[in-house]
Amino acid sequence: MATFTEKDLIERLKKHYPQPWIDLKFENPYQLTVATILAAQSTDKKVNQITPIFFKKFPTPQDVAKAHLEEIEEIIKSVNYYKRKAKLIKECCQKVVQEFEGKIPDNMEDILKLPGIGRKTASVILVNAFNIPAIVVDTHVIRVAVSRLKISNGKTPEKIEKDLAKFFSKENWIYISKALVLFGRYICTAKNPKCKECYLVDICPYEKKNL
Repeated sequence: MATFTEKDLIERLKKHYPQPWIDLKFENPYQLTVATILAAQSTDKKVNQITPIFFKKFPTPQDVAKAHLEEIEEIIKSVNYYKRKAKLIKECCQKVVQEFEGKIPDNMEDILKLPGIGRKTASVILVNAFNIPAIVVDTHVIRVAVSRLKISNGKTPEKIEKDLAKFFSKENWIYISKALVLFGRYICTAKNPKCKECYLVDICPYEKKNL
């Protein structure tokens, strides 16, 4: 398990990402919710090409809820699994309109009631749309937390989330959720991690550093 402190790790991460961001473009919780559903097994770049057209046609969840599936499919057909995603987006927006007065809820329990939203996506929405502490565990975070930095030895996203929630104080969850995703995506990559450029290299226990 990790041999460094939370403070050590965050100080070094902040050299890479003093103000971390999310690559998906959005202006409100509704837009981020749709974008995260579209982003599953697709690239953020591709999603960012589609969403301006989507939100121009469907500015609110109410607009999506009453739209024909074919209209939604036509706009999003360049993403993977677009038929399934169109159905989920429509069902999600219908639920938001029927049960949450047309607003994306701002707590984990209610967000998880929305079709197409799992725990990772719910955490992304809480952190990035509402600035509410949560731990995002995506493929990048799993790689960084388990095989590289060894903060967790969890085999499931749920266990990894619990380990990260213990290691990092709650006041740092928002920062960590954004920074670890970027770090895993751009520095601590799956193939050929950029260890020579990494400010964590001196405390990282990974055995196969790319030096």
